[in-house]
Amino acid sequence: MSMLTPPGMGGQYRITGDKYPRMRRPRRRGKLVVLTVVSVAVLGVGGWGTLQLIDVFTGGDSASAAGTKSACGTKAKPSASPAGAAEPLPRPNTITVNVLNATTRSGLAQKTADELKKRGFRIGEVANAPATFDKKVKGAGVLLGPATALDTALPVLGTQLADAERRTDQARKGAELDLIIGDAFRGLTAKADADKALTALANPEPAPASKKNC
Repeated sequence: MSMLTPPGMGGQYRITGDKYPRMRRPRRRGKLVVLTVVSVAVLGVGGWGTLQLIDVFTGGDSASAAGTKSACGTKAKPSASPAGAAEPLPRPNTITVNVLNATTRSGLAQKTADELKKRGFRIGEVANAPATFDKKVKGAGVLLGPATALDTALPVLGTQLADAERRTDQARKGAELDLIIGDAFRGLTAKADADKALTALANPEPAPASKKNC
């Protein structure tokens, strides 16, 4: 009997030889799997939180770059041909102007009419102003026309005498305009400035793009 055989035991429980079985701890594969799953979950949550912080501090730019549409921060682009756009303004060569002198200075009406003609306007009557305006216009002048000319021909003529007052006559017939020279008249607006004003009038700048705030 081997010395390793416990007393009273034999047969199949008998241990012979000079070797004995070594006891090993069972491998903890289950714990390793659990730890791996937990680590992946923690990393996933951390990555999601990081993306949320980036989105907060960048105002959602990352979402925009990914093609996500948002109602906030959307800029309204002006339309090239908006509905209900006003008709093109009349050209100077389609506007007939009566030049009337309401001052005591002689020759102003003819001189002014000649200059307007050089600038492309049609000239109608050149004379003294009627009693309604004669010696009663203290400013540079009065531009008078029918109601339909308020936003069309009158602004075009107004580029030639920027300081003139604009008036409309509801009962007035026809499309002719009156340029009535007043006491403060010192001449028409310089041609270069008048041309710039005409260009700006014909090509107004679009309204600033609007931005919706959240």
